Amino acid sequence: MNATTRTEDETLTDTAEGMSYLNRLPRRIVVLYLPMAVFVFVLLFPFYWMAITAVKPNSQLTDYNNYSPFWVVSPTLDHIKYLLFETSYPGWLWNTMLVAVGSTILSLAASVFAAYAIERVRFTGARPVGLMIFLAYLVPPSILFIPLAFIVFKFGIYDSKLALIFTYPTFLIPFCTWLLMGYFRSIPFELEESALVDGATRWQILVKIILPLAVPGLISAGIFAFTLSWNEFIYALTFIQSSENKTVPVGVLTELVRGDVFEWGALMAGALFGSLPVVILYSFFVDYYVSSMTGAVKE
Repeated sequence: MNATTRTEDETLTDTAEGMSYLNRLPRRIVVLYLPMAVFVFVLLFPFYWMAITAVKPNSQLTDYNNYSPFWVVSPTLDHIKYLLFETSYPGWLWNTMLVAVGSTILSLAASVFAAYAIERVRFTGARPVGLMIFLAYLVPPSILFIPLAFIVFKFGIYDSKLALIFTYPTFLIPFCTWLLMGYFRSIPFELEESALVDGATRWQILVKIILPLAVPGLISAGIFAFTLSWNEFIYALTFIQSSENKTVPVGVLTELVRGDVFEWGALMAGALFGSLPVVILYSFFVDYYVSSMTGAVKE
């Protein structure tokens, strides 16, 4: 008994001694505060730059002799008013939201069935199929959009939001399937075997057992799919022509850049507003996202 207590005390002492170097302020600054400050600066500085540029008067955007580029004097809302009321930006924002949500739902629905079949049904060749699905995600979009363009024209959906909703899953489904395969693999097989013994069908097992346990994985895959759809540029540039159907990435670049004239204030305001929905989405579901990355289902 004394030996066990001594071993536990030694372990606690070793652990305490191992972390004791953080008790000193200079080391804590070097090990914790300085790296954290660098990380926060690199992460937030682009948003700060977009925010101050969006409210800078045109006279301050290029006059670095009289004005500092790192802060703003006499801010103005002219760029934001121009973006929201004199361009089609609200429509671009709605189009991007509609396309991102539609393609994410389609991709998640297909990915759930694919990942469940590969990881839980255990058919012959399941592993090679899973590897091929992941390799399909590595195919560059610049190669895929040429045959996809032929299909889009053939179905008559060119220059419509359906063209993006149906083509985005070509790169979303492989990624979401690969992500859900890893999460489904962490769910104990005993749960499924017990349900089969009790007479449950595969559909009942998927809906009532697997999916409720895989909610963090589904949310994580949905966040990734939504983000990729929101920021996609090549397909949106290729398959959309009219201004009213453009998404934010394409609309901001093609409508606010006229030859060698760059509307920097409106560009930065559009980029800032375009990034806010993704930031809000991450902030609401960050707990589910972290749990899916660490594996929340245990034996």
